[in-house]
Amino acid sequence: MKQDDGDLDSLVRQRIRALRVAQGWSLEDLAARARMGASTLSRIETGGRRLALDQLVTLARALDTSLDQLVETATDDVISNPTHEAAYGLMRWPVKADPGLTVVRQRMVEPPPENLARMRAHPGREWLVVLSGTAVLLLGDRRLRVETNQAAEFPTMLPHAIGAEGGPCEILGIFDRDARRGHQQGDG
Repeated sequence: MKQDDGDLDSLVRQRIRALRVAQGWSLEDLAARARMGASTLSRIETGGRRLALDQLVTLARALDTSLDQLVETATDDVISNPTHEAAYGLMRWPVKADPGLTVVRQRMVEPPPENLARMRAHPGREWLVVLSGTAVLLLGDRRLRVETNQAAEFPTMLPHAIGAEGGPCEILGIFDRDARRGHQQGDG
C-alpha cells in the first residue's frame, strides 16, 4: 500500500510526536537534543512547518531511531501465519523484520530426558516464556523450574534440554538463526 505525500507527511509528524511522548520528553527536551527551537519542533509536529530532510535526519538521531524507520510506510504484511509441525507439537513464525529470528510455540507433555547425554549444545541463543504449566530447563548441571509467565534466556552452547513437570506445559520461544539450525539438525 503506497501512501501519497500528504499521508506520509502526517504519519511522520505523528511518529515524531509519539516517539517524543514515549520517551517522556517535552517539546523543549527533544528540541534541545535535536539542537532546534521548541517552537520549530512544535510547528513540525503540528504541520505548521514543512518537513525538511536535514531536520528529519537530526530528529531521527535525537529520537534514537533511523530515518528509514521514521518514514517507513510498508504495512502490507502485518499478519503472519505459522507453519505447523505436528510431529513435534509446535508452530513456527518467522520474524519479518529480522529473518534470523524464529518464534516457536510448543506444547510439551514429556519431562526432560533422564539421560543427560540427550542434552544438546549448539551455537546461538534462545529465549522462552512459559505460557501455561511448569517447564523444567536442564542447563549445564543446573535444573531450573520455569513457571507460567516466567522466562529464561541462555546461550545454547550450554548443554540444555526442556520438558514438562507435573502435566502439560506450553512455551513460546524465540530462537536466533544458529539456535534454530541447531534444533532443526536434530529431533526438533
